[in-house]
Amino acid sequence: MPFIRDAAFDAGLNNIQDVVGALHICSQEPTTYTEAVTTYTLGNKASPTVGEPANGVSNGRRVTVSAITDGSVTGTGTATHWALVKTTATTDLLATGALSSSQSVTNGNTFTLTAFDVAFADAA
Repeated sequence: MPFIRDAAFDAGLNNIQDVVGALHICSQEPTTYTEAVTTYTLGNKASPTVGEPANGVSNGRRVTVSAITDGSVTGTGTATHWALVKTTATTDLLATGALSSSQSVTNGNTFTLTAFDVAFADAA
């Protein structure tokens, strides 16, 4: 059975925690930084709070992104995904995922998200 030690997963999760500059809600899943912050973005939250690496819910390792109550909506549409990006020195797409449920947003309003995890599953 393959094995990857927790410290290896934690290094990747710590990188996200250390450099994340913004969270974007997007109309579809971005695959690049430009797609996350320009092409598909419908809103953003600067400096989201990302917790320390911990055991995953069922296996692996995770960090929890805290709930957001005051995200800025910058476009009108249906948000289906989130994207964490690095915004200082160099830019980078760090992680993406589907929202727990899509939400319609209107430019000029605020958005909220419940807390969610970014996780690595144990090797199978």
